[in-house]
Amino acid sequence: MSNIDNVIIQVRARLNFLKIHLWEEPYYYADIGSIESEIDRLAVDFSRNLSISTSYCKLALTELQEGALRKLAARKEYSETGFATLTVRRISNEEGTKTIQNMKCELNILGKDLQKRIADELQISDPNCVKCISAGKIIDPEKTLEMQGVKNNQQLMVIISDFEHDGANSKDAMYDRIRKIKMDVESIVDSERQLFEMEDQDGNPVFLPPNENRALLMAMGYVEKARAAMKRQHYDEALILLLEADEKFSTCDSKFIESVDNYALINLDIVWCYLCLKNVTQLPDAQRRLNICEQSFRRSYGENMNRLIALKGNACPERALIMRLHLLQGVVLFHQNCRDEAFERLELAASELRELKIDDKAVEMLVEMGFEPHEARLGLRAGSNDIEKAIAIIHEQKEKKRDARQQSHKERKINAKLSRSNSNHEWVNPRSVCTLVEMGYQHDLVVAALKKTKNDLQQALDLLQMNNDELAKEVPQKAKADSEICTQLKTLGFNEEMVRVALEANANNLEKSLDFLVKASGNEEELAEQMQRMVEAASNVVDDNAPSTSSGASALVQTALKKFKQEMKFLNAYKRFNEDLTNNDDDYLDLPLVQEEQILAEYKRFLAE
Repeated sequence: MSNIDNVIIQVRARLNFLKIHLWEEPYYYADIGSIESEIDRLAVDFSRNLSISTSYCKLALTELQEGALRKLAARKEYSETGFATLTVRRISNEEGTKTIQNMKCELNILGKDLQKRIADELQISDPNCVKCISAGKIIDPEKTLEMQGVKNNQQLMVIISDFEHDGANSKDAMYDRIRKIKMDVESIVDSERQLFEMEDQDGNPVFLPPNENRALLMAMGYVEKARAAMKRQHYDEALILLLEADEKFSTCDSKFIESVDNYALINLDIVWCYLCLKNVTQLPDAQRRLNICEQSFRRSYGENMNRLIALKGNACPERALIMRLHLLQGVVLFHQNCRDEAFERLELAASELRELKIDDKAVEMLVEMGFEPHEARLGLRAGSNDIEKAIAIIHEQKEKKRDARQQSHKERKINAKLSRSNSNHEWVNPRSVCTLVEMGYQHDLVVAALKKTKNDLQQALDLLQMNNDELAKEVPQKAKADSEICTQLKTLGFNEEMVRVALEANANNLEKSLDFLVKASGNEEELAEQMQRMVEAASNVVDDNAPSTSSGASALVQTALKKFKQEMKFLNAYKRFNEDLTNNDDDYLDLPLVQEEQILAEYKRFLAE
C-alpha cells in the first residue's frame, strides 16, 4: 500500500464525518465542472485537521471526486440503458492488484459471457482461464450475473490462470493444475477406499452422513492443495482453491460447520490471500470472514481464548492462528479508518508475536536429537522455548494421536463396512454401532435398530432391549457363498477364503463381490501383482475349456481388468495429490511468522504517519 492510499483512507473518512459531497456545489457544478478553488480550500482545512500535507490532501480529494463522478455517471447510464459498469481488477502474485478498466455489460448475461469479454480484452485465447470473484464468491459461468448478486458499480477481482509463475511454458497453466486437482480430489473421495478421512485435532475420526462427508472431504482436499500453493507464495492459485472449498462447505449443515475449526481456518486463509495479493476491494467480505473466524475460535477456545490457555498453556501452537486473526483484524480496521481500534489490534498481535518467537538454536538442537523440524518448532512454541518441555510435548502429542487412532480402530473398521451400504437417507453412525456392539448386541441388529431410530442411541437401545425378536425378522439372512460363482472368481486368481467372504458380504452378487475383491487389494504394487495373477489364471481356464466357457471367462476377465484399472486410477490420483504435501498433521499450525512480522511493521508505520 502506498502513502497516498493511506491519505485517501483518512480523507474519505473525514468527508463522511462532515457529510461533504464532492460531486455537489460548491465543489462541482454540472455546467462548469470541478471548482479548484473550493478543493484547494478544503485541502488546506483537511491538512490542518489531519496533519497531512496540503498537496497530498488535494490529490486525495481530486481522486475521490473523480471516482464519485464516475459512479454517478455509471448509475445514470444503468438507469437509462440497463448497462452496468463493473470495475475489473486483475490480481496476480507479481503485481498485486491492478485495475484493468471499467467494463460495461447487462447483468442478465451469463458468467461465461463476462469471462469471454475479459479474455478478449486481455487477448487471452481461453476464457476458462479467467476467474471472476465477486463478494468472496467465484462467479459461476452458467448463471447470470444478476442471479449471483452482481450489481452496477461493483468491483470484481479477476485472476488469470496464466502459465507457471517462473514463465516456463512447459509447465501446466494454473487453470489446468486446478482442474486436475479437482478431478483427483473427486476421484479419491469417490473411490470408496477411504483414502481421505476426517479427523479432529487429536486423531479421532469424524463420522458424517454420505453427502456431507463427501462435500467436506472434497473441501479439505482443496484446502490442503491451497496451503501447498500458499507455501510457494502462489496466493492467486490458493485463493481460487480456497473459494472452491468454501463453496463445498456452504452445502453442509450449519450446526456441524459451527462445531469445528476447519471452516474458521478456511476463512482466515482466504483473508490472508486477499492481503498478500494487496487487494482491499474485498474489504466487506474480509470483515465478514474474520467475524466468522473469531466466533468459531471463541466457541472452541473460550472468551479471550482462556479455555485454550487453560488446556495447553500460554504459548500453545494454536496461538499462531489467533495472532494472525488479530493482525488481519487490525489491517481491516486500518482500511476502515478505525485507527485507534486498529492500533489496539496490531499491538495485541505484536505482543502475541513476541511470545511465539522461536529460538533457532533450540530448533537445531532438537533436529540433531532426531526430531523433525516442524516437530521442533511446534514443540518449542508450545513449551516457551524450553527444550525439555518441548521434548515432553512432542512425545505427548504423538502418544495422544497414536492412542486415539488405536482406540478408534474398531469404529473405522465398522465405518468401512457400513460405507458400502450406507445411503444418505439410511446413514448409520459407526460410533453408535460400536457403542452398542460393545454392550453385547449383534452387529446386524444394531444397524437395523439405528436405521429405524435415525441414529438415536437411546431409542435404538430401547428397541434392542424390548423388540429384539421383531428386529431380527427385518435383518436379511446371510446367504452361503454360491459354489459356482466362487469357482468363477477363483479362476481370476483370488484367494478362496476372500472370495467366500466377498460373496457372503454381497449376497452372492457377482458384480459387487468382484468390486469387493478388487478394493481389498492394497497399494499399486499389490494391484499390479493381482492383475498379473488374474490374467495368468484366466488364460489357463480359457485354454482348458470349451469355447462357450472360455467366452464367459474372457468376459469376466475384461470386467475385472476394467475394475482394476479404475482402482489404479484412484491410487494414481492419490499419489499425485500428495506430491507437494507434507506428512505433518499440524502443518497448518507451523507458521513461520516472517510475513506476519513484516506486515505488522508496515501497518504500524502507516499508523504512525
